Amino acid sequence: RGLNMPAHTEDDDDDDEEPSYVVAKELGNEFRDIGADGFWSVSSSKPGNGVSELSDRSKETYWQSDGSQPHLINIQFEKKMHIAMLAIYLDYALDESYTPKKIKINSGSTFHDLKELRSIELHEPSGWVTLRFQDCQSFFMQISIISMHQNGRDTHIRQVRLFSPRIPFDLHADPTTLGFTRGQPLATFALLR
Repeated sequence: RGLNMPAHTEDDDDDDEEPSYVVAKELGNEFRDIGADGFWSVSSSKPGNGVSELSDRSKETYWQSDGSQPHLINIQFEKKMHIAMLAIYLDYALDESYTPKKIKINSGSTFHDLKELRSIELHEPSGWVTLRFQDCQSFFMQISIISMHQNGRDTHIRQVRLFSPRIPFDLHADPTTLGFTRGQPLATFALLR
């Protein structure tokens, strides 16, 4: 059920520099999968290889783009989400020229105000590629596939997962630690929109 998390790839022999990406080995309970909380869309897809294959939990299926580059995966949330990690499953051995080589991760409130969070170059990835983010809160995440291996035109992405930090909650905590004062009963904030 969980992802495997972070171990360095073969390309990460330099200990002085933090790698731009890591291949996942084991993921514990420190994160919560928030992918189902978002509305997913893609820039294009081949029939039978659409957006639903990105989150179907099968490494055998994949999204395949069908159009001009860059190829985009958009995830939009109803509320601002704290995004701690993005994991993408890629398999160069199966996908070859369809495997992404350069990926940019953008974040913002809407499609129109995106700012680049990270840009990575991959070398024949096989497995989970994970990217961690510091203080990333966003309504909108975009994964932009800029180029493919062997100058391929379309891309295959087998899985994408987004994670938020799991925040422990103590049911027996003092109510004043929740940010409410005696003059502000919790009922004041019990309104659904």
